[in-house]
Order: sequence, then structure tokens, then C-alpha cells
Amino acid sequence: MRGMSLIVKTVTRLVAEFITIFGIYIVLFGHLTPGGGFTGGVILSCGFILLTLAFGKDFSLHVLSKRAAGTWDSIGALAFLIVALVGYRVGSFFFNLWAEPATFKLASAGTIPISNIAIGVKVGAALFGGFMALAVFRRGARGGYEEDE
Repeated sequence: MRGMSLIVKTVTRLVAEFITIFGIYIVLFGHLTPGGGFTGGVILSCGFILLTLAFGKDFSLHVLSKRAAGTWDSIGALAFLIVALVGYRVGSFFFNLWAEPATFKLASAGTIPISNIAIGVKVGAALFGGFMALAVFRRGARGGYEEDE
């Protein structure tokens, strides 16, 4: 049996969805509330790390592979760079396009939510990818490290 006990797996099934929804909420509403892309990305990666700890690395790699994590990491960085360069083309570096004078509205921040989403994707994928890179290697019987694939 891979992973942890039945109790841990059951609780993880219940809690992982709420962690993911909370992480998405923090990323989307980071310009209105405390939080943002980095904080939401950390929360999202913690949901995947919880799945890895409870069910084992094989299950977690089935949900989000190392290659997919690297791809999403690159997509997030590229999206963040595109937002910065589009602002540079219009006015200055990270010029806030589409900003409306209305406050406390979801669409009032212009490009800031797009930047938060890009950073949330990048941070979540990078932290999960780093964790999985560490989880793939295990300590061998002779004291050395070996790849476990």
C-alpha cells in the first residue's frame, strides 16, 4: 500500500479541494485583499504536496507530472514577462493598462490580476516541481543518494 494510512488519505481527499479553491481565491483577489500571486501559488503547491505526502509520489505525478510542472512554471514566467513588456510598449515597464477609477471591484486593477495569476501559476508549479525533484531522490542503504523511478 503506497502512501499513508486510510485516515490520512480520507482527510486529504476532503481538505485538498478546499486548499486548491482557497489558493485560487487568494490569487484572483490578491489585489483587493492580503495575498496575491506568490501567496496563492504557495497555497496551491501545498495542496499538491499534501497529495504527495498522503498518497505517494506516483499518485501525485499522475495528477501533475514533473514535465507539466516545468511547463506551467515556464508559462507563468512568460505571461508575467509579456504583461511587463506590453506595459513597456504602451508607457513604462509594467504600465497598468485597463485601470478603472472604481475601487474594490474585481476588474478595477487593470493588469495586476493578470500579473497575480501569472505569478501564482509560476510559484505553484516551481514549488511543486522542486518538492517532487527532492521526493524522487531517496537515501540509499549505503548512505548515498539514488534516483527512485
